[in-house]
Amino acid sequence: MAAHKPVEWVQAVVNRFDEQLPIKASQQNTHTKVSTEHNKECLINISKYKFSLVISGLTNILKNVNNMRIFGETAEKNLYLSQLIILDTLEKCLAGQPKDTMRLDETMLVKQLLPEICHFIHTYREGNQHAAELRNSASGVLFSLSCNNFNAVFSRISTRLQELTVCSEDNADVHDIELLQYISVDCAKLKRLLQETVFKFKALKKVAQLAVINSLEKAFWNWVENYPDEFTKLYQTPQTDMADCAEKLFDLVDGFAESTKRKAAVWPLQIILLVLCPEIIQDIAKDVVEETKMNKKLFLDNLRKALAGHSGSRQLTESAAIACVKLCKASTYINWEDNSVIFLLVQSMVVDLKNLLFNPSKPFSRGNQNADVDLMIDCLVSCFRINPHNNQHFKICLAQNSPSTFHYVLVNSLHRIITNSALDWWPRIDAVYCHSMELRSMFSETLHKAVQGCGAHPAIRMTPSLTFKEKMTSLKFKEKPTDLETRSYKFLLLSLVKLIHADPKLLLCNPRKQGPETQGSTAELITGLVQLVPQSSMPDIAQEAMEALLVLHQLDSIDLWNPDAPIETFWEISSQMLFYICKKLTSHQMLSSTEILKWLREILICRNKFLLKNKQSDRSSCHLLFLYDVPGGGTSQISLDHEEMIRCAPGATLRKGKGNSSMESTAGCSGTPICRQAQTKLEVALYMFLWSPDIEAVLVAMSCFRHLCEEADIRCGVDEVSVHNFLPNYNTFMEFASVSNMMSTGRAALQKRVMALLRRIEHPTAGNTEAWEDTHAKWEQATKLILNYPKTKMEDGQVTESLHKTIVKRRMSHVSGGGSIDLSDTDSLQEWINMTGFLCALGGVCLQHRSNAGLATYSPPMGPVNERKGSMISMVSTEGNAETPVSKFIDRLLTLMVCNHEKVGLQIRTNIKDLVGLELSPALYPMLFNKLKNTISKFFDSQGQVLLTETNTQFVEQTIAIMKNLLDNHTEGSSEHLGQASIETMMLNLVRYVRVLGNLVHAIQIKTKLCQLVEVMMERRDDLSFCQEMKFRNKMVEYLTDWVMGTSNQATDEDVKCLTRDLDQASMEAVVSLLAGLPLQPEEGDGVELMEAKSQLFLKYFTLFMNLLNDCSEVEDESAQTGGRKRGMSRRLASLRHCTVLAMSNLLNANVDSGLMHSIGLGYHKDLQTRATFMEVLTKILQQGTEFDTLAETVLADRFERLVELVTMMGDQGELPIAMALANVVPCSQWDELARVLVTLFDSRHLLYQLLWNMFSKEVELADSMQTLFRGNSLASKIMTFCFKVYGATYLQKLLEPLLRTVITSSEWQHVSFEVDPTRLEPTESLEENQRSLLQMTEKFFHAIINSSSEFPPQLRSVCHCLYQATCHSLLNKATVKEKKENKKSVVSQRFPQNSIGAVGSAMFLRFINPAIVSPYEAGILDKKPPPRIERGLKLMSKILQSIANHVLFTKEEHMRPFNDFVKSNFDAARRFFLDIASDCPASDTVNHSLSFISDGNVLALHRLLWNNQEKIGQYLSSNRDHKAVGRRPFDKMATLLAYLGPPEHKPVADTHWSSLNLTSSKFEEFMTRHQVHEKEEFKALKTLNIFYQAGTSKAGNPVFYYIARRATNKQNFSINVEDSRLARSTEIC
Repeated sequence: MAAHKPVEWVQAVVNRFDEQLPIKASQQNTHTKVSTEHNKECLINISKYKFSLVISGLTNILKNVNNMRIFGETAEKNLYLSQLIILDTLEKCLAGQPKDTMRLDETMLVKQLLPEICHFIHTYREGNQHAAELRNSASGVLFSLSCNNFNAVFSRISTRLQELTVCSEDNADVHDIELLQYISVDCAKLKRLLQETVFKFKALKKVAQLAVINSLEKAFWNWVENYPDEFTKLYQTPQTDMADCAEKLFDLVDGFAESTKRKAAVWPLQIILLVLCPEIIQDIAKDVVEETKMNKKLFLDNLRKALAGHSGSRQLTESAAIACVKLCKASTYINWEDNSVIFLLVQSMVVDLKNLLFNPSKPFSRGNQNADVDLMIDCLVSCFRINPHNNQHFKICLAQNSPSTFHYVLVNSLHRIITNSALDWWPRIDAVYCHSMELRSMFSETLHKAVQGCGAHPAIRMTPSLTFKEKMTSLKFKEKPTDLETRSYKFLLLSLVKLIHADPKLLLCNPRKQGPETQGSTAELITGLVQLVPQSSMPDIAQEAMEALLVLHQLDSIDLWNPDAPIETFWEISSQMLFYICKKLTSHQMLSSTEILKWLREILICRNKFLLKNKQSDRSSCHLLFLYDVPGGGTSQISLDHEEMIRCAPGATLRKGKGNSSMESTAGCSGTPICRQAQTKLEVALYMFLWSPDIEAVLVAMSCFRHLCEEADIRCGVDEVSVHNFLPNYNTFMEFASVSNMMSTGRAALQKRVMALLRRIEHPTAGNTEAWEDTHAKWEQATKLILNYPKTKMEDGQVTESLHKTIVKRRMSHVSGGGSIDLSDTDSLQEWINMTGFLCALGGVCLQHRSNAGLATYSPPMGPVNERKGSMISMVSTEGNAETPVSKFIDRLLTLMVCNHEKVGLQIRTNIKDLVGLELSPALYPMLFNKLKNTISKFFDSQGQVLLTETNTQFVEQTIAIMKNLLDNHTEGSSEHLGQASIETMMLNLVRYVRVLGNLVHAIQIKTKLCQLVEVMMERRDDLSFCQEMKFRNKMVEYLTDWVMGTSNQATDEDVKCLTRDLDQASMEAVVSLLAGLPLQPEEGDGVELMEAKSQLFLKYFTLFMNLLNDCSEVEDESAQTGGRKRGMSRRLASLRHCTVLAMSNLLNANVDSGLMHSIGLGYHKDLQTRATFMEVLTKILQQGTEFDTLAETVLADRFERLVELVTMMGDQGELPIAMALANVVPCSQWDELARVLVTLFDSRHLLYQLLWNMFSKEVELADSMQTLFRGNSLASKIMTFCFKVYGATYLQKLLEPLLRTVITSSEWQHVSFEVDPTRLEPTESLEENQRSLLQMTEKFFHAIINSSSEFPPQLRSVCHCLYQATCHSLLNKATVKEKKENKKSVVSQRFPQNSIGAVGSAMFLRFINPAIVSPYEAGILDKKPPPRIERGLKLMSKILQSIANHVLFTKEEHMRPFNDFVKSNFDAARRFFLDIASDCPASDTVNHSLSFISDGNVLALHRLLWNNQEKIGQYLSSNRDHKAVGRRPFDKMATLLAYLGPPEHKPVADTHWSSLNLTSSKFEEFMTRHQVHEKEEFKALKTLNIFYQAGTSKAGNPVFYYIARRATNKQNFSINVEDSRLARSTEIC
């Protein structure tokens, strides 16, 4: 379009510009501002090619806007903003006007644009807040217009002058003459203006003459300031024609000045006209002056006289001062070498001029303060440029007791000196650097007074100097400044801040000062500026302070903060600034928060540039680079040598080189580095901006994360550590930064992306935790306001504030500030929604920070409750965290799920449902599930009856929707957390509640949604936790099948009938998913045999499904005969029929044993469709791989065998999930039985070593020290004891029986006493003799024990080796963590082998050898108890042996100390023995598996233990996530097997107890053990055939073996030989 129709295209752009002006668009937001700015730039570029079209369009827009009628303050403001935008665009377009503009365009400009511009200049109203800005902007347009169109403007002025020459009115309109003040004038144009004035001056009236006089002077300065080179050349090469015009006009004006008043009016122009005549100035400087020039000399004499105060007229004195300042200013544009006469003239007047203008005791005043100030600034700047070394007037203005006007003049003069384009001979600002200290003092004083006048908070304190104690003493008892004084202080403060912005060195310079003083003064300056940033009462100053701080953070400025120690000073000062700003941002104390955040981003960029520049030198300051404690990753610590240097707490003094200072921390947190606090606060601020309703604020905050990451990259490069040590969530922060570069489609899409990234935050830090808590506090406050609206009223004097509200940038947000809320403002509610999503998404990582015990967890019970330390069976529920903020937040969300607020209730409920279901952090799922479960459980009374209310029903419906969203939404990390809390109870209660809702439309819809939830639940079955899955699913099937065909045949309304059919469909789809692999499990305790009960239950469901199929067929027949909507229902019925067939297939597949007998007859049914249905079902179960082995006679034995396989199943990492879970949940009263069962089962599978490894490793892990290992009555101890007793009985018998019998029966020991306790000696006994006897007996026993290693049973070698390895492994792991923290090498061989082998010896003597020595009769070694004398000796000997094994000496028992030498001398021998029996583990094939046959008693005991603890096993596995390695399939298989097996037979425990050898046992087991039948080849061959299984006992109590003939092949010939009659008597074979 731009190429083919340029006029139309330009017009379209102009129209778009017009439509998006504030006066047209009304509401201003970030998007409209960006669009307006874009349109503006577009028009400026187009004007270079289509100038006339653009200018014409803008002129018309300006005209229309000026003619608009407006009402109200907002409309007036928008009008003003629109006019400024148009004028600024016009100025830039005119500035770029092409040179080839046609004259037609000039005419158009004069006729159309010029009148509109003049309108702004002529209608200036004093006091109007916008008029001055509009006039300045309009004057800029006129200046640009006159650059290329001077003739058009001059023509208007000339025409008006001509009109005034013939005008007889005294009050003629002179506005067009005043245009002279604003036009662009060069030398030629000025000459033309002078000529025109000379020609017409006399004919003008007095008013017009005065207007010309005033305007010409301004035109002169436009020329000098815009074309200084032309003026300079005037003195190098005088122009006669210019001088002639000037001299003529001088004479005309001099003739006009008849009275004192007129003289005062014309003197400023006369001095300018005289300056335009350099030759005349030289002439009148001579002693003899020509007559024609006498009036000029007289003029100068009168000027000097008036300046000295000798004229007798105040008017003339004031006019003389103005004229002299003009002379001084003009002289600065002239090089001294070109004309020294004018400088002599200046010097002759300047002293009197300074005395007049800069007299503190008598300030110069003409009644117009602004004009006076401008005059004094011109004078001060001119004097500095003339002679920078004469600074007496500087000192006067700097003096503390001088008027504030003097201070203001000085500061603005310095600013002009810095910012004005310098001529070659003008002195630089460096000459004033010596006054830096006085300027800083002025800044501090002014800041205090301005802030005090505004009633703001006292200044923040970074350094002691910031308290201003010395300076404020005199002000302590003064009254608060008046409003007028405060205003003057504000103006001065603004100028001072602008001065810092213009040249920061001017206030940073500290000549001849030491490092600490320099740092202190810098800190004072920056602190003052930082304090101004949040000043809402001084927005202009706040904006300028931000710019100044940004300049102070440039590379060259930071180096001046403290040249002696730039790095340390940078960290200290900049960090405190960051901390303060971020603290204000997070406490919603800043109005233009988005703009401040943008500024903060620039600060971060500057900081990183400095760090990058000083990267290498920063190594010496690496103590400032603070590290996070990364969970699980160890802690990177600051060296202790540097720690004192980084403390910025009250009273903490920093000591490092020259550049340190005592600094007070704004954080008020003792001992915490301010750099860490600043980074934390910055994180908090950025996090909290993520929930702003302002898109721009969110994107800016996200982009700031990039600079945090860049800083971490730089810092990690310095310390050569991982970036995650500085920024644990580095990766997610980088993702935030990358998203900030993409413009989102809208606010909702952006927030969704933000919440997705928040859920990916992995590591809890101080920053994200504080951000969550602060947001939660604001959210709570906002929630209360919303729920109370419109009851809440504004209190007197209370102002609503919001973290993200601004004055101009966007509408005010009322949510987070307190006071009241306006729900008609969509931003208010949107901010609350954003906060809710933020809290949901980030809550998980904050929960981790609070406590890692918030989930349902078990601790391994490796010892009794009264002995264990942190190893109790403890079910810690989330209710223990009821008082945490996260828990309170979830509670509040649940109450809002049923919010019934009349205005926003629906919005709140909808958003809560969506946010909790889709955006909640997966780590909060367990807490949510538990709270939902607890809440819904309250919907039932004590008898279980439903408490049906509208609110309860609403809550149930919301819960169903949330759960479905949550399970449907495969959020990253959801699988890990879904199973940490069971949802069985909640789901059952939901169904129980919904069942009673009736058959109304809403009730049917809720039931349908619930069925859909059940289906989704089963899809996520692998991720969920089920404690009693089979029982739960059976119950769900029972409930849901009740809804099938419940009302579908009764409904009369077609819509209701459709809904009921939808419910049938949803119910059947849910039932299909529930029945997949589900063995039917009837209710316990109904007195019916298990198989019979299963059969009846199967028949019930199968009949229901057949009826449903028949119903579908009937309805389909009806639909075929009718048209319309019924044909649509037939499609539903086809889907329903398919689901029903699937349900029947799943039901039969999982229950062939109890269901085939009921379903097989359908294959022969007379109805063809029924037979076809059966064949379809049969086909599907065959496709599903149904196991028909369950119909075999060995099914029970096979299932028990599979149960044993599951319990002994081992994962890839050697873990035993089911066995260890069982070990952790069985009550301690059943540990003896469990130890027997586990050892028997694992030994039979040749997996005893793996069992011992897992049990011993856990025991060692929980032990406080080696001395407490296996001392408690733990399950591991019981397993060890059982192994020693079963496998070591023969060894002990062979080892100890000869020794004991010798001691008891030998004649040499008959009268020997072993008592060594002096308090228990008989009078006739000798202590020394007894000690020798005890020692002799001990030595004999000890040597027999250590020399028996070759006969040590291989099973016990395996036990000892396992214990040795487990101890070494655990100690190594513990040592590794500790060594990592200490950064030392781990030398295991120096620390752990002795302790590890000592654990083996200690446990073996404690649990195995010493109990047999002390109690040989009880151990079955002796036939009768030994005499008390011998018993005493055996007990004392066991003490000595235990000390040797423990590798410790006697210290507490004095009477045992004499044996310490013997104990110590045998340490090495004992250690060698222990190493011999524990170092090597025999191969499993060589181990004598004396218990390789499994008795039915052990299997039944296992069944009972698993059945009774099934729910606890599920909870344990879910909480400890052991199935991460092996999956949840083992538990699922176990639950399925237990469901098939049903409840165990409730026999007394004694009926199934058994043991080997000397334990009470059945005859068969005893026979098998003692004769080692398992080692014979015949037994092994028979066992591999798997043609026998054992089940039950005969009447005689013998085990019964069943022969399975079908497993024997024809090729196998074997015979059963009963070699021993004892075996035949102890078994029965069927």
